Amino acid sequence: MPNPEKVVKSEAEWRAQLTPEQYHVVREKGTERAWTGVLNDAKADGVYRCAGCGEPLFDSDTKYDSGSGWPSFTQPAASTIVEHADTSHGMRRVEVRCAKCDGHLGHLFPDGPGPTGLRYCINGVALKFEPA
Repeated sequence: MPNPEKVVKSEAEWRAQLTPEQYHVVREKGTERAWTGVLNDAKADGVYRCAGCGEPLFDSDTKYDSGSGWPSFTQPAASTIVEHADTSHGMRRVEVRCAKCDGHLGHLFPDGPGPTGLRYCINGVALKFEPA
């Protein structure tokens, strides 16, 4: 029996809810092209939520300009993400997913600023911004 807090939907339900680009990224582990997301340059105060289920993922005070072309954060909000080993594309990376709906968000790299030294490199289409 699935965890009652988890969001479980059929592929048809996900396709009906998400745009084609969101579906490709969030459900098929795709990547949006660098510098194309509207949230990359966002600077307003607020919360970044999962585009799939609305779970709060990152606070605006942890967002910074990494120069990578994707929204970057130093840490997630609480325990709303899960990390998985990703060996696709011939490299070792850490995939970041939403803990509630298992949607692909992006990747985690150890090249961020202090104090964490981490860079959560997140696809903008995997997020919805809620202003404070």
